[in-house]
Amino acid sequence: MRVPIYVVNMRGQPLMPTTQHNGKRLLKEGKATVVKRCPFTIQLNYATGEATQLIKLGVDIGFTNIGFSAKTDTLEVISGTLNLRKDVSNKLEEKRRYRRTRRGRLGYRPPRFDNRKRPEGWLAPSTQHRHDSHIRLVETLATLLPITYKRIETANFDTQKMRHPEITGVAYQQGELQGYEVKEYLLDKWGRKCAYCGNTNVPLEVEHIVPKSRGGTDRVSNLTISCRNCNLKKGDKTAEEFGYPHIQKQAKTPLKAPACINNIRWRLVEQLGAEHTYGYVTKYQRNNLGLEKSHVNDAFVIAGGTTQPRCRPYEVIQVRRNNRSLQLNRKGFKPSIRRQRYPLQPYDLVKFEGRTYRVKGTHCLGKRVILKNVNGKDKSVAIKKVELVKYGKGLFFNLS
Repeated sequence: MRVPIYVVNMRGQPLMPTTQHNGKRLLKEGKATVVKRCPFTIQLNYATGEATQLIKLGVDIGFTNIGFSAKTDTLEVISGTLNLRKDVSNKLEEKRRYRRTRRGRLGYRPPRFDNRKRPEGWLAPSTQHRHDSHIRLVETLATLLPITYKRIETANFDTQKMRHPEITGVAYQQGELQGYEVKEYLLDKWGRKCAYCGNTNVPLEVEHIVPKSRGGTDRVSNLTISCRNCNLKKGDKTAEEFGYPHIQKQAKTPLKAPACINNIRWRLVEQLGAEHTYGYVTKYQRNNLGLEKSHVNDAFVIAGGTTQPRCRPYEVIQVRRNNRSLQLNRKGFKPSIRRQRYPLQPYDLVKFEGRTYRVKGTHCLGKRVILKNVNGKDKSVAIKKVELVKYGKGLFFNLS
């Protein structure tokens, strides 16, 4: 698959991408220099025209992964999936434990929770992180491509309807959410496979964990996804009687992901100045094109893609450097925080024996670094033998 080379002009503004062949020729002739390696981006050393084509960007917002794809009328120019961090809540809990320990042991400072007020538009930290990650991704893509049109897929889950299918009229209007598709929610929740046999290559249907003939309801906590054969075999048995007692417990898991996406979807549309579409529209168009279910394919469809040639997708990782150095507590005893900030950390770019490599990790108390793919394998070298080229932080684009 194609891997475009991204181009910026002398002022750093994005131009249309070029091919690898043209990129190598420009570098060899001294008409361009490398400004970014992931993704590979060059900057022209001469004045040129700034005519660009219409580029449409599609973003498939998500709780754990974000799909993105940008295309022109003739081809796809970038695509990939951003993997969101899953440790924000744990980091905050760790920070809370450190703070309470300092207050109790050292008299660090009095608690101030009675003085704090949440500003208007406040979001929980983990939700704020996901919101900011969407914004940061689009802003990063805008530095690579002259994007002229953005479209975002908003959530298709209505938790109010899921919990109370019978709600109508004024009672429903008092809620904040609109539009829902219970089967699509169940497909996502159960991993798009039969909850009983685990089959994925068969048609799936909504199934009642406790049958309606036994008093079961249509609430989402009583629904799962199963194949036709398992549904017929189960008959009027409950999931526990059918030999799957864990199904009921799993069905009652909270609607954390839909609630988070519902909080940020319209903020993203407003802040990015984008149009929006819905999940069921994307699914219908994706099925018509015969594409598999994935974040990249969904984003391609959201951007209006049809039969354009695709490019090789990126796997984007959020790289966070450890900036916490070794500290002593007030009384001068052993370090209260034992993590030490080493000169080099994973994803840093270094030069070794005239070639550029990525740092995989450090050992020997930071005196040696492990370099990726040195003659086909990882290699440990002394830190004195490498030269820092660029710190690895922010979004790291890795070809999948």
